[in-house]
Amino acid sequence: MRFFVRVYASYIRSQFNDVEDYVAFTRAFIRHRENHKFLSPSSFVGSWQAPKDPKEAEAVLAQLRRDYAKQVKEVRKEYIREMEAMALEKQRKDETQREALRVANEERKKLKAQAAQVRAQERNIAQQQFRETLLKERAEKLENWRMKAKKHEEKKAEKKELLHQRSSLWVDEAELEKEITNVVIATTYL
Repeated sequence: MRFFVRVYASYIRSQFNDVEDYVAFTRAFIRHRENHKFLSPSSFVGSWQAPKDPKEAEAVLAQLRRDYAKQVKEVRKEYIREMEAMALEKQRKDETQREALRVANEERKKLKAQAAQVRAQERNIAQQQFRETLLKERAEKLENWRMKAKKHEEKKAEKKELLHQRSSLWVDEAELEKEITNVVIATTYL
């Protein structure tokens, strides 16, 4: 008997893909064994009174067989009803679980989409701030370049003006001798 139990148990274990299925099956089997209600003892057992006439014994035996067949048929019908009810209950539980998983997946997808949308908005804001910073820096550089160019132009103009002013002080060659004498005598600065 122990060998049969071990072989049957190993066969049952091999039918399941993972440990959780096996554990669930084992719990259901134990629960069924604990809650199972056995039929009352059969009235056929020990009810045989041997009649003296063989034909009468054959008729009584045939009647007992028919009654027993009826009772077995009823037990089988009850078993089928129980199995169908269990299958319906299991199907209902599976559908409920699938629906819960579907709702959880939808919720997770919604949260994921919202998080992606928030990240996209933050990314857009950061890009916009970066563009504004770049534009500001470019404007500052352009303004700085313009100011330098303007200062350069002003210095150029000042040099030109200074040169122009000094050039007006220049003397013609004809009057150069006269100016030299005046400068030596009068020592004035240009």
